[in-house]
Amino acid sequence: MACSSIASIPGDQASGTRWRETKDQFSRGDEKISSTRKRNLPPFTAVKAFEAAARHASFKLAARELCLSPSAVSHQIRALETYLATMLFRREGGRVSLTKTGRAYAGRLTDLLDNLADTTEKARGGNSQELRILSTPGFAARWLVPRLSRFSHAHAIKLRVADAAPSTDFASNDADVVVQWRDQSAPGLEVMPFLESARYPMAAPDFVKEKRLSEPSDLLTVPLLRDQTDDLWSAWFRKLGIDADADAMIDGPAYPNCEYATSAAEAGLGVTLGYEAVLRDTLDEGRLIKLFEVGTTPFSIYGLACETGRKDEPLIRGFLEWALSESLSDNTCPIRH
Repeated sequence: MACSSIASIPGDQASGTRWRETKDQFSRGDEKISSTRKRNLPPFTAVKAFEAAARHASFKLAARELCLSPSAVSHQIRALETYLATMLFRREGGRVSLTKTGRAYAGRLTDLLDNLADTTEKARGGNSQELRILSTPGFAARWLVPRLSRFSHAHAIKLRVADAAPSTDFASNDADVVVQWRDQSAPGLEVMPFLESARYPMAAPDFVKEKRLSEPSDLLTVPLLRDQTDDLWSAWFRKLGIDADADAMIDGPAYPNCEYATSAAEAGLGVTLGYEAVLRDTLDEGRLIKLFEVGTTPFSIYGLACETGRKDEPLIRGFLEWALSESLSDNTCPIRH
């Protein structure tokens, strides 16, 4: 068992005297925890000594647990009794027993120290045990999950999805990394652009065959599935010299985001303007067909966000580098650094 050094404190120190620091840092009565509140806390090493002695009903066994001498434990407990101005143990010959106050105090302390130990372990080891990724369902299903087997720490990932745009408020989102739309940064965030893409007309094979779509102008005769976020149908038509600025010329329903429009295209409801970098596997599996090789101007569609100061943590750094490597290997439009 690893031993930590705890300095013994003479039992005759007056109440209110500040404890002398050695290798362990004592909590002081004037220790501030916020700008508006103070907590009066006893010396922590004395608390540990008392709790161990109360749990074992023995100074000797407490000393063995804490790697101290029984005398040092006795000094720590007397210091705590002085601080509290009350007796915690009765000392009768070579035997000790808790007073009524001591029993009540010890019962609360054991639970508090157990909770502190658990919380400390999670804070110290949590980042090395799991990596919490937050993204949209569409990105998770179409890009992330199909590639995870190639990530060496995939076993550590705890994937969560958000129905709307994932929150980058790391104080409340229970995430280590957020896959956010676009790559805009904000105070408290570090954002790495990692995926850019052009958009291409895509449709289900049976729909293409039924509608006999062979020329770009043919698309004006079928339902065009529009995306309420960055709809670019007009821009795509203009790139081919087809005047389709007016919304009335682009007939089709509007969906909340590109994933809904993509799913509607797979169901044969029309043509979507899909992001090739995200839909590579969907195209390879033949669920959608890219109709023409003319796409919109590529732009950054996703960024990987984490809290400022955390990007160099091993699991986060590993995930960021892996995601960038995957985007580069797609041979579509990876982000250029």
